Amino acid sequence: ALKRRDTIYSAAYIMASGSSSFGHQRKHQNHLRLLEHMMASGIAQQISACPTMSQLYDVLLSYPLIGKFLAYQFATDVNYGDITDFSEREFVVAGPGARDGVTKCFTDRGRYTDEDVIRYMMDSQESEFNRLGLEFRNLFGRSLQLIDCQNLFCEVGKYARVSHPHISDGSGRGRIKQVFRFGGPLPAPCFPDKWGLATAVDHFMATGSLGENVTSVREDQR
Repeated sequence: ALKRRDTIYSAAYIMASGSSSFGHQRKHQNHLRLLEHMMASGIAQQISACPTMSQLYDVLLSYPLIGKFLAYQFATDVNYGDITDFSEREFVVAGPGARDGVTKCFTDRGRYTDEDVIRYMMDSQESEFNRLGLEFRNLFGRSLQLIDCQNLFCEVGKYARVSHPHISDGSGRGRIKQVFRFGGPLPAPCFPDKWGLATAVDHFMATGSLGENVTSVREDQR
């Protein structure tokens, strides 16, 4: 892939090269060694034994090259599968972008942490939509979860770098890494089976309409 000049990493996360941990010059070789190390250490069994998402996070964080934000993102990704079934309202870690966004939204948060603010946003979303008269179109009946609110603060932080450059985010960043480029029609959306959105997605793709009462959302995700 490298010889063909194919891109093998996206810009989603900044990942350490890993040369100090595994000794290879090529970044991808160190990451393959990390995967080998994780598999040899029985990570699947460790994950399946985790009673909470925060403990899953701790397991992932214990491995080389995986920092706090990446461990949370990986824990979220793992939880989309079948090996775990944690509520997405349980645990959140604010990444650098989200921390920037929270800073730009609040002049004074008192004693509350970034994670407290993210949870408050999730808990108060319906009352705030009603107070502001906003008809929020959620994900086929699925309300914003902690990961969604974390991501939204990150997007606010990036947007504000361009739209309000006079508002400092503390990191000194003044531009966004990626800009939109049209790449053709989007594929059909695909979501974890456990979300119960398949019927709603099929209806939307067939009719272009969100419809009404086309899906049931698990009570612990409301």
